[in-house]
Amino acid sequence: MAGVQHLDEADMFIEPLKSIGYEFVLHKEFPERRFFRKGQWRAGTHHLHIYKYGSEQWKNQLSFRDYLRSHPDVRRQYQELKLSLAQKHPADIVGYTKAKAPFILNVIKKANEESDINYNWQERLKGGFHEKGRGRTISERMVQAIS
Repeated sequence: MAGVQHLDEADMFIEPLKSIGYEFVLHKEFPERRFFRKGQWRAGTHHLHIYKYGSEQWKNQLSFRDYLRSHPDVRRQYQELKLSLAQKHPADIVGYTKAKAPFILNVIKKANEESDINYNWQERLKGGFHEKGRGRTISERMVQAIS
């Protein structure tokens, strides 16, 4: 995975990547991503995904990766799912990809929820947690209540 400031910058990588065996593959269903494949169609050996750096898609990919790294049980489930789907869809990469999507989306949701919880606790410890809709930190409200 690589990040660029503007997604149209990925266009300048098409020819250099082509010279080392990568093919640019346009996926209309993923307009926020540029995809390059090395190897035969539906049997690529290398995939390169380019996203806008810092975008929601960029963050989701990193969240998914990090969650799998820190949750070996979920990583094993994902591995088993991929092996099962590869047998079920041996010549249908679109079906294989669609069948993985619910699992991936669920992991991203869990990762983001876990990240929010961790962030909120860190902010609370620093005294900077803002309760939704209140506009003041908890510590500011406590000071006001005591005064």
